[in-house]
Amino acid sequence: MTTYFIRRFLLIIPTFLGITLVTFLILQIVPGGPLEMELMKIRMGGSDGVSESGSTSGSTQNIPQSAIEELQKFYGFDKPIHERYILWLGNLLKLDLGKSYVYSEPVMDVITSRFPISIYFGLIGFILTYIVCIPLGVYKAVKNGSKFDFITSALVFAGYAIPGFAFGALMLVLFGGGSFWDVFPLGGFRSSDYETLSLSGKIWDQIHHTILPVASYMIGSFATLTILTKNSVIENLSQDYIRTAFSKGLTEKRVIFGHALRNSLIPISTGLGHAISLVLAGSILIEKVFNINGIGLLSYDSIIQRDYPVVMGILVISTLLLLVGNILSDILYAIVDPRIRFK
Repeated sequence: MTTYFIRRFLLIIPTFLGITLVTFLILQIVPGGPLEMELMKIRMGGSDGVSESGSTSGSTQNIPQSAIEELQKFYGFDKPIHERYILWLGNLLKLDLGKSYVYSEPVMDVITSRFPISIYFGLIGFILTYIVCIPLGVYKAVKNGSKFDFITSALVFAGYAIPGFAFGALMLVLFGGGSFWDVFPLGGFRSSDYETLSLSGKIWDQIHHTILPVASYMIGSFATLTILTKNSVIENLSQDYIRTAFSKGLTEKRVIFGHALRNSLIPISTGLGHAISLVLAGSILIEKVFNINGIGLLSYDSIIQRDYPVVMGILVISTLLLLVGNILSDILYAIVDPRIRFK
């Protein structure tokens, strides 16, 4: 089994190279890149207004070729695509993700400044999902086929069918500032006057800004974990060792929580391996809807503004975290269930 995991870790290298190469090529050849946007800014900035004929003209419509070449050199477009990728990969090996076109700061500094916000929402959403879904799944398994099971299944799958960003937008319309039920703020991580609030005021303000985004984060994974828990518990309740436990006179509570649930958590616990990717748990569209300055919103803004170094930096970190998280899930699976042997 050790050999299997060594091979899995070694496979990270070609997988990572494939993902980054394809993304890099797409970013380099897609129209409307940073060079085109900069040239457009120069042309619009040099507009002289309206000519005698009534049409808008500019004195800098014809940009000197030397200026264009300087811009190409600045953005690295003076080299072939394969040389640009090799150069970028070489800098990556030196832990240099480049410099942001928009923020004029090292990419790593730009990304790490958003980590605390993404970790905050990721951890809360992850913990609450497990706290709510596991007991709910167990109770649905015990009450399988009942009215409670039918109603909760309908609600869970209805929630699963609604995208998180759409749910967030709906909640803002119903409960956001300025709506009929003005209960929650329209967005943001904290209020503008957060630093002037008392300790209790800061706590309440943070909770106030957390409820709707976290609910939007959770709604997608809520159904998956709930139904997985329910089906796993039902499967274990039909096993011979459960009937043996009942025949020994153990109480229903002892059998369910002491035997059935313990074995049912084996497939569920493997999801803990993905906890390493919590820093990127934020959805791009959810953070856009709530205007939360996390990794998701940074990704969105970087794509719109053609800030390619930041886009590639986020891709590098997210790819590595997800690849390592998948391997950790398999390792955790083998640890919690000794019967599993990877070959």
